[in-house]
Amino acid sequence: MSSGEKKKLTVWYIDTGKRKELIEETIQEFMKAHPDVEVAAEQIANDTYKTKLPVAMGGNNPPDIFHSWGGGWLKEFVDAGQVMDVTGKIDADSYLPAALNLATFDGKLYGAPLAMSLTLFFYNKEMFEQYGLEPPKTYDDLLNIIDTLNANGIAPISMANKTKWPGALWLIYLANRVGGADIFNAAFERRGGTFDDPAFIKAGEMIQELVDRNAFVTGFNGLDYDTGQSRQFLYTGKAAMELQTSGYLTVVRSEMPEFESKMGIFGFPAVEGGLGKATDLVGGVSPVFSISSQTKYPDEAVELLKALTSKELAQRYVDEAGVVVAVKDVQYNDPFAIQMKEFLEQAEFLQPFYDQTLPPEMAELHKDTTQALFGKSITPEEAARQMEEAAQSMLGN
Repeated sequence: MSSGEKKKLTVWYIDTGKRKELIEETIQEFMKAHPDVEVAAEQIANDTYKTKLPVAMGGNNPPDIFHSWGGGWLKEFVDAGQVMDVTGKIDADSYLPAALNLATFDGKLYGAPLAMSLTLFFYNKEMFEQYGLEPPKTYDDLLNIIDTLNANGIAPISMANKTKWPGALWLIYLANRVGGADIFNAAFERRGGTFDDPAFIKAGEMIQELVDRNAFVTGFNGLDYDTGQSRQFLYTGKAAMELQTSGYLTVVRSEMPEFESKMGIFGFPAVEGGLGKATDLVGGVSPVFSISSQTKYPDEAVELLKALTSKELAQRYVDEAGVVVAVKDVQYNDPFAIQMKEFLEQAEFLQPFYDQTLPPEMAELHKDTTQALFGKSITPEEAARQMEEAAQSMLGN
Protein backbone atom coordinates (compact mmCIF):
# COMPACT_ATOMS: atom_id res chain seq x y z
CA MET A 1 0.00 0.00 0.00
CA SER A 2 1.49 3.40 -0.98
CA SER A 3 2.10 5.83 1.84
CA GLY A 4 -0.79 8.14 0.93
CA GLU A 5 -3.39 5.41 0.70
CA LYS A 6 -5.76 4.82 3.58
CA LYS A 7 -7.21 1.58 4.86
CA LYS A 8 -10.92 1.72 4.08
CA LEU A 9 -13.63 0.28 6.36
CA THR A 10 -17.39 0.34 5.78
CA VAL A 11 -20.05 0.32 8.50
CA TRP A 12 -23.77 -0.37 7.99
CA TYR A 13 -26.15 0.50 10.82
CA ILE A 14 -29.86 1.28 11.32
CA ASP A 15 -29.93 3.63 14.32
CA THR A 16 -31.82 6.90 13.80
CA GLY A 17 -32.17 10.29 15.47
CA LYS A 18 -29.78 11.01 18.32
CA ARG A 19 -28.35 7.49 18.17
CA LYS A 20 -27.35 8.05 14.54
CA GLU A 21 -25.57 11.30 15.51
CA LEU A 22 -23.66 9.55 18.29
CA ILE A 23 -22.52 6.72 16.01
CA GLU A 24 -21.37 9.24 13.38
CA GLU A 25 -19.47 11.25 16.02
CA THR A 26 -17.81 8.09 17.34
CA ILE A 27 -16.67 7.20 13.82
CA GLN A 28 -15.26 10.71 13.29
CA GLU A 29 -13.34 10.43 16.58
CA PHE A 30 -12.05 7.00 15.54
CA MET A 31 -10.71 8.41 12.27
CA LYS A 32 -8.94 11.24 14.13
CA ALA A 33 -7.28 8.66 16.38
CA HIS A 34 -6.46 6.41 13.38
CA PRO A 35 -5.38 8.79 10.60
CA ASP A 36 -4.48 5.86 8.32
CA VAL A 37 -8.08 4.56 8.36
CA GLU A 38 -11.02 5.95 6.40
CA VAL A 39 -14.49 4.82 7.52
CA ALA A 40 -17.55 5.06 5.29
CA ALA A 41 -20.70 4.68 7.39
CA GLU A 42 -24.14 4.16 5.91
CA GLN A 43 -27.39 4.42 7.84
CA ILE A 44 -30.09 2.18 6.33
CA ALA A 45 -33.80 2.04 7.23
CA ASN A 46 -34.70 -0.99 9.35
CA ASP A 47 -36.79 -2.89 6.81
CA THR A 48 -34.60 -2.07 3.81
CA TYR A 49 -31.59 -3.26 5.80
CA LYS A 50 -33.12 -6.71 6.41
CA THR A 51 -33.05 -7.41 2.67
CA LYS A 52 -29.96 -5.38 1.72
CA LEU A 53 -27.48 -7.09 4.08
CA PRO A 54 -28.27 -10.72 3.02
CA VAL A 55 -27.89 -9.64 -0.62
CA ALA A 56 -24.49 -8.03 0.11
CA MET A 57 -23.37 -11.10 2.08
CA GLY A 58 -24.51 -13.47 -0.65
CA GLY A 59 -22.84 -11.36 -3.32
CA ASN A 60 -19.48 -11.36 -1.49
CA ASN A 61 -19.66 -7.61 -1.08
CA PRO A 62 -20.40 -7.17 2.64
CA PRO A 63 -19.66 -4.14 4.82
CA ASP A 64 -16.69 -4.61 7.18
CA ILE A 65 -18.84 -3.94 10.25
CA PHE A 66 -22.58 -4.47 10.29
CA HIS A 67 -25.59 -4.15 12.55
CA SER A 68 -27.44 -7.21 13.73
CA TRP A 69 -29.84 -8.21 16.48
CA GLY A 70 -27.85 -11.34 17.35
CA GLY A 71 -29.87 -14.55 17.67
CA GLY A 72 -31.02 -16.55 14.67
CA TRP A 73 -30.59 -13.58 12.33
CA LEU A 74 -26.85 -13.39 13.01
CA LYS A 75 -26.46 -17.17 13.28
CA GLU A 76 -27.42 -17.62 9.61
CA PHE A 77 -24.35 -15.59 8.60
CA VAL A 78 -22.16 -17.26 11.23
CA ASP A 79 -23.16 -20.71 9.93
CA ALA A 80 -22.27 -19.58 6.41
CA GLY A 81 -18.76 -18.58 7.56
CA GLN A 82 -19.42 -14.89 6.86
CA VAL A 83 -18.75 -13.49 10.35
CA MET A 84 -15.42 -13.07 12.10
CA ASP A 85 -14.92 -14.83 15.45
CA VAL A 86 -13.99 -12.09 17.94
CA THR A 87 -13.55 -14.35 20.98
CA GLY A 88 -10.67 -13.00 23.05
CA LYS A 89 -10.36 -9.92 20.82
CA ILE A 90 -12.87 -7.91 22.85
CA ASP A 91 -13.39 -7.84 26.61
CA ALA A 92 -16.49 -10.00 27.14
CA ASP A 93 -16.64 -8.92 30.81
CA SER A 94 -17.58 -5.39 29.71
CA TYR A 95 -21.03 -6.51 28.55
CA LEU A 96 -24.21 -7.86 30.18
CA PRO A 97 -24.35 -11.67 29.84
CA ALA A 98 -27.98 -11.66 28.59
CA ALA A 99 -26.92 -9.43 25.69
CA LEU A 100 -23.68 -11.26 24.96
CA ASN A 101 -25.54 -14.60 24.78
CA LEU A 102 -27.36 -13.42 21.66
CA ALA A 103 -24.01 -13.09 19.83
CA THR A 104 -22.49 -16.33 21.16
CA PHE A 105 -22.71 -19.57 19.16
CA ASP A 106 -20.98 -22.84 20.06
CA GLY A 107 -19.08 -21.01 22.77
CA LYS A 108 -17.61 -18.45 20.37
CA LEU A 109 -18.34 -14.74 20.23
CA TYR A 110 -19.34 -13.14 16.91
CA GLY A 111 -20.10 -9.57 17.87
CA ALA A 112 -20.37 -6.99 20.63
CA PRO A 113 -23.65 -5.47 21.86
CA LEU A 114 -24.28 -1.78 22.39
CA ALA A 115 -27.93 -1.19 23.29
CA MET A 116 -30.87 -3.19 24.58
CA SER A 117 -34.31 -2.97 23.05
CA LEU A 118 -37.36 -3.37 25.32
CA THR A 119 -40.97 -3.45 24.17
CA LEU A 120 -43.25 -1.23 26.25
CA PHE A 121 -46.39 0.86 25.89
CA PHE A 122 -45.78 4.56 25.19
CA TYR A 123 -48.83 6.60 26.12
CA ASN A 124 -50.23 10.11 26.45
CA LYS A 125 -50.32 10.80 30.19
CA GLU A 126 -52.46 13.94 29.80
CA MET A 127 -55.09 12.00 27.88
CA PHE A 128 -55.17 9.23 30.49
CA GLU A 129 -55.61 11.86 33.20
CA GLN A 130 -58.38 13.59 31.24
CA TYR A 131 -60.43 10.37 31.14
CA GLY A 132 -59.53 9.17 34.65
CA LEU A 133 -57.37 6.29 33.41
CA GLU A 134 -54.39 4.59 35.08
CA PRO A 135 -51.73 2.39 33.43
CA PRO A 136 -53.26 -1.12 33.41
CA LYS A 137 -52.22 -3.77 35.90
CA THR A 138 -54.20 -6.53 34.18
CA TYR A 139 -55.30 -7.27 30.64
CA ASP A 140 -58.91 -6.60 31.69
CA ASP A 141 -57.78 -3.13 32.79
CA LEU A 142 -56.36 -2.62 29.29
CA LEU A 143 -59.68 -3.66 27.73
CA ASN A 144 -61.50 -1.17 29.97
CA ILE A 145 -59.12 1.60 28.86
CA ILE A 146 -59.81 0.69 25.22
CA ASP A 147 -63.58 0.88 25.79
CA THR A 148 -63.35 4.23 27.63
CA LEU A 149 -61.21 5.83 24.91
CA ASN A 150 -63.47 4.52 22.15
CA ALA A 151 -66.51 5.95 23.96
CA ASN A 152 -64.77 9.34 23.90
CA GLY A 153 -63.89 9.25 20.21
CA ILE A 154 -60.17 8.55 20.73
CA ALA A 155 -58.45 5.68 18.89
CA PRO A 156 -57.07 3.64 21.80
CA ILE A 157 -53.95 2.16 20.20
CA SER A 158 -51.85 3.33 17.29
CA MET A 159 -49.96 0.81 15.16
CA ALA A 160 -48.30 0.84 11.73
CA ASN A 161 -48.28 -2.80 10.67
CA LYS A 162 -47.40 -2.59 6.98
CA THR A 163 -43.98 -4.08 7.77
CA LYS A 164 -45.60 -6.73 10.00
CA TRP A 165 -43.14 -6.70 12.93
CA PRO A 166 -45.12 -4.12 15.00
CA GLY A 167 -48.12 -6.49 15.11
CA ALA A 168 -45.82 -9.40 15.92
CA LEU A 169 -44.93 -7.64 19.20
CA TRP A 170 -48.55 -8.20 20.28
CA LEU A 171 -48.53 -11.90 19.42
CA ILE A 172 -45.25 -12.46 21.30
CA TYR A 173 -46.52 -10.72 24.44
CA LEU A 174 -49.93 -12.41 24.38
CA ALA A 175 -48.40 -15.87 23.84
CA ASN A 176 -46.07 -15.22 26.77
CA ARG A 177 -48.79 -13.91 29.07
CA VAL A 178 -51.07 -16.88 28.28
CA GLY A 179 -48.53 -19.70 27.89
CA GLY A 180 -45.63 -18.60 30.09
CA ALA A 181 -41.92 -17.92 29.62
CA ASP A 182 -41.06 -21.22 27.94
CA ILE A 183 -43.82 -21.25 25.29
CA PHE A 184 -41.60 -20.14 22.41
CA ASN A 185 -38.36 -21.91 23.32
CA ALA A 186 -40.11 -25.24 23.93
CA ALA A 187 -41.53 -25.06 20.40
CA PHE A 188 -38.39 -23.62 18.76
CA GLU A 189 -36.04 -26.15 20.35
CA ARG A 190 -38.52 -28.98 19.62
CA ARG A 191 -38.56 -30.16 23.22
CA GLY A 192 -42.19 -30.97 23.82
CA GLY A 193 -43.63 -27.66 22.65
CA THR A 194 -45.30 -26.85 19.34
CA PHE A 195 -46.25 -23.70 17.45
CA ASP A 196 -49.87 -24.85 17.42
CA ASP A 197 -49.96 -24.99 21.22
CA PRO A 198 -53.31 -23.73 22.59
CA ALA A 199 -51.50 -20.65 23.97
CA PHE A 200 -50.49 -19.53 20.45
CA ILE A 201 -54.06 -20.09 19.23
CA LYS A 202 -55.43 -18.16 22.21
CA ALA A 203 -53.01 -15.27 21.47
CA GLY A 204 -54.36 -15.16 17.91
CA GLU A 205 -57.93 -15.13 19.21
CA MET A 206 -57.10 -12.25 21.56
CA ILE A 207 -55.62 -10.25 18.66
CA GLN A 208 -58.81 -10.69 16.66
CA GLU A 209 -60.93 -9.78 19.68
CA LEU A 210 -58.91 -6.53 19.96
CA VAL A 211 -59.58 -5.80 16.28
CA ASP A 212 -63.30 -6.45 16.81
CA ARG A 213 -63.22 -4.17 19.84
CA ASN A 214 -61.94 -1.34 17.64
CA ALA A 215 -58.71 -1.15 19.65
CA PHE A 216 -56.50 0.10 16.81
CA VAL A 217 -56.37 3.14 14.54
CA THR A 218 -58.15 2.85 11.18
CA GLY A 219 -56.11 1.22 8.42
CA PHE A 220 -53.31 0.09 10.76
CA ASN A 221 -52.25 -2.89 8.59
CA GLY A 222 -51.35 -0.51 5.74
CA LEU A 223 -49.52 2.19 7.74
CA ASP A 224 -45.73 2.53 7.53
CA TYR A 225 -43.80 2.69 10.81
CA ASP A 226 -40.53 3.96 9.31
CA THR A 227 -42.21 7.11 7.93
CA GLY A 228 -43.86 7.84 11.29
CA GLN A 229 -47.49 7.21 10.34
CA SER A 230 -48.41 5.57 13.65
CA ARG A 231 -46.67 8.22 15.76
CA GLN A 232 -48.59 11.03 14.06
CA PHE A 233 -51.76 9.73 15.74
CA LEU A 234 -50.15 10.20 19.16
CA TYR A 235 -48.61 13.57 18.32
CA THR A 236 -51.97 14.94 17.14
CA GLY A 237 -53.97 13.54 20.08
CA LYS A 238 -55.94 11.15 17.88
CA ALA A 239 -54.63 8.00 19.62
CA ALA A 240 -53.62 7.36 23.20
CA MET A 241 -50.90 4.68 23.18
CA GLU A 242 -48.60 2.50 21.10
CA LEU A 243 -46.80 -0.76 21.90
CA GLN A 244 -43.26 -0.31 20.59
CA THR A 245 -39.57 -0.95 21.16
CA SER A 246 -37.55 1.48 23.27
CA GLY A 247 -36.12 3.14 20.13
CA TYR A 248 -39.48 4.97 20.10
CA LEU A 249 -38.13 7.45 22.63
CA THR A 250 -35.18 8.40 20.39
CA VAL A 251 -37.52 8.96 17.46
CA VAL A 252 -39.94 11.11 19.49
CA ARG A 253 -37.02 13.23 20.69
CA SER A 254 -35.85 13.96 17.17
CA GLU A 255 -39.31 14.18 15.51
CA MET A 256 -41.57 15.83 18.08
CA PRO A 257 -39.61 16.72 21.23
CA GLU A 258 -42.56 18.69 22.66
CA PHE A 259 -44.53 15.43 22.94
CA GLU A 260 -42.00 13.98 25.40
CA SER A 261 -43.41 15.88 28.39
CA LYS A 262 -46.84 14.26 27.78
CA MET A 263 -45.42 10.77 27.31
CA GLY A 264 -45.27 7.95 29.83
CA ILE A 265 -44.42 4.25 29.64
CA PHE A 266 -45.93 1.10 31.11
CA GLY A 267 -45.39 -2.64 30.69
CA PHE A 268 -47.61 -5.21 29.03
CA PRO A 269 -50.15 -6.28 31.70
CA ALA A 270 -50.70 -9.78 33.07
CA VAL A 271 -53.48 -11.93 31.63
CA GLU A 272 -55.69 -13.40 34.35
CA GLY A 273 -55.22 -17.17 34.58
CA GLY A 274 -52.19 -16.99 32.26
CA LEU A 275 -48.79 -18.46 33.03
CA GLY A 276 -46.66 -15.46 32.04
CA LYS A 277 -45.59 -12.79 34.54
CA ALA A 278 -46.26 -9.08 34.17
CA THR A 279 -42.49 -8.59 34.56
CA ASP A 280 -41.60 -10.84 31.58
CA LEU A 281 -40.26 -8.61 28.80
CA VAL A 282 -40.14 -8.87 25.03
CA GLY A 283 -36.94 -7.37 23.73
CA GLY A 284 -33.54 -7.90 22.27
CA VAL A 285 -30.19 -6.37 21.60
CA SER A 286 -29.94 -3.65 18.98
CA PRO A 287 -27.35 -3.12 17.76
CA VAL A 288 -24.97 -6.02 18.05
CA PHE A 289 -22.03 -4.99 15.86
CA SER A 290 -20.21 -7.79 14.03
CA ILE A 291 -17.30 -7.96 11.60
CA SER A 292 -17.38 -9.60 8.19
CA SER A 293 -14.99 -12.53 7.84
CA GLN A 294 -13.98 -10.97 4.49
CA THR A 295 -12.64 -7.72 5.96
CA LYS A 296 -9.20 -6.79 4.59
CA TYR A 297 -8.27 -5.06 7.82
CA PRO A 298 -9.30 -7.28 10.74
CA ASP A 299 -7.17 -5.47 13.35
CA GLU A 300 -8.59 -2.05 12.49
CA ALA A 301 -12.10 -3.50 12.28
CA VAL A 302 -11.75 -4.89 15.82
CA GLU A 303 -10.59 -1.47 17.07
CA LEU A 304 -13.62 0.17 15.43
CA LEU A 305 -15.91 -2.52 16.87
CA LYS A 306 -14.57 -1.67 20.34
CA ALA A 307 -15.20 2.06 19.74
CA LEU A 308 -18.77 1.38 18.58
CA THR A 309 -19.54 -0.66 21.73
CA SER A 310 -17.43 1.31 24.19
CA LYS A 311 -18.43 2.43 27.66
CA GLU A 312 -18.03 6.04 26.46
CA LEU A 313 -20.52 5.66 23.61
CA ALA A 314 -22.86 3.60 25.82
CA GLN A 315 -22.85 6.37 28.45
CA ARG A 316 -23.78 8.92 25.76
CA TYR A 317 -26.56 6.59 24.52
CA VAL A 318 -27.98 6.61 28.03
CA ASP A 319 -27.51 10.35 28.71
CA GLU A 320 -28.46 11.75 25.32
CA ALA A 321 -30.80 9.17 23.81
CA GLY A 322 -32.44 7.66 26.92
CA VAL A 323 -31.42 4.14 25.93
CA VAL A 324 -30.80 1.10 28.12
CA VAL A 325 -27.43 -0.32 27.14
CA ALA A 326 -25.77 -3.73 27.09
CA VAL A 327 -22.51 -2.31 28.44
CA LYS A 328 -21.70 -2.64 32.15
CA ASP A 329 -20.81 0.13 34.63
CA VAL A 330 -22.82 2.88 32.94
CA GLN A 331 -24.61 5.54 35.03
CA TYR A 332 -28.31 6.21 34.42
CA ASN A 333 -29.60 9.79 34.82
CA ASP A 334 -32.19 10.14 32.04
CA PRO A 335 -35.66 9.58 33.60
CA PHE A 336 -36.89 7.34 30.76
CA ALA A 337 -33.66 5.32 30.75
CA ILE A 338 -33.93 4.89 34.54
CA GLN A 339 -37.49 3.55 34.14
CA MET A 340 -36.48 1.18 31.35
CA LYS A 341 -33.53 -0.05 33.38
CA GLU A 342 -35.95 -0.80 36.25
CA PHE A 343 -38.16 -2.84 33.88
CA LEU A 344 -35.06 -4.76 32.82
CA GLU A 345 -33.89 -5.33 36.40
CA GLN A 346 -37.33 -6.58 37.50
CA ALA A 347 -37.57 -8.99 34.58
CA GLU A 348 -36.71 -12.59 35.35
CA PHE A 349 -37.21 -13.39 31.67
CA LEU A 350 -36.50 -11.57 28.40
CA GLN A 351 -38.14 -13.08 25.30
CA PRO A 352 -36.15 -12.16 22.17
CA PHE A 353 -38.21 -11.10 19.15
CA TYR A 354 -39.33 -14.25 17.32
CA ASP A 355 -38.22 -12.99 13.90
CA GLN A 356 -34.66 -12.56 15.18
CA THR A 357 -34.50 -16.11 16.54
CA LEU A 358 -36.33 -18.14 13.89
CA PRO A 359 -34.70 -19.10 10.56
CA PRO A 360 -35.44 -16.30 8.02
CA GLU A 361 -38.11 -18.19 6.05
CA MET A 362 -39.99 -19.10 9.21
CA ALA A 363 -39.55 -15.57 10.58
CA GLU A 364 -41.28 -14.22 7.47
CA LEU A 365 -44.11 -16.75 7.87
CA HIS A 366 -44.53 -15.67 11.51
CA LYS A 367 -44.86 -12.03 10.44
CA ASP A 368 -47.13 -12.85 7.48
CA THR A 369 -49.52 -14.98 9.54
CA THR A 370 -49.60 -12.44 12.37
CA GLN A 371 -50.42 -9.60 9.97
CA ALA A 372 -53.16 -11.83 8.49
CA LEU A 373 -54.54 -12.43 12.01
CA PHE A 374 -54.85 -8.66 12.46
CA GLY A 375 -56.48 -8.42 9.03
CA LYS A 376 -58.81 -11.30 9.97
CA SER A 377 -57.99 -13.11 6.72
CA ILE A 378 -56.80 -16.20 8.60
CA THR A 379 -58.05 -18.05 11.68
CA PRO A 380 -55.88 -18.41 14.78
CA GLU A 381 -55.91 -22.20 14.27
CA GLU A 382 -54.75 -21.85 10.66
CA ALA A 383 -51.95 -19.40 11.59
CA ALA A 384 -50.72 -21.78 14.29
CA ARG A 385 -50.95 -24.80 11.98
CA GLN A 386 -48.88 -23.10 9.27
CA MET A 387 -46.20 -22.20 11.82
CA GLU A 388 -46.08 -25.73 13.22
CA GLU A 389 -45.88 -27.31 9.75
CA ALA A 390 -42.99 -24.98 8.88
CA ALA A 391 -41.29 -25.86 12.18
CA GLN A 392 -41.56 -29.57 11.46
CA SER A 393 -39.94 -29.18 8.05
CA MET A 394 -37.28 -26.64 9.07
CA LEU A 395 -36.54 -27.42 12.72
CA GLY A 396 -37.39 -31.15 12.89
CA ASN A 397 -40.10 -33.00 14.79
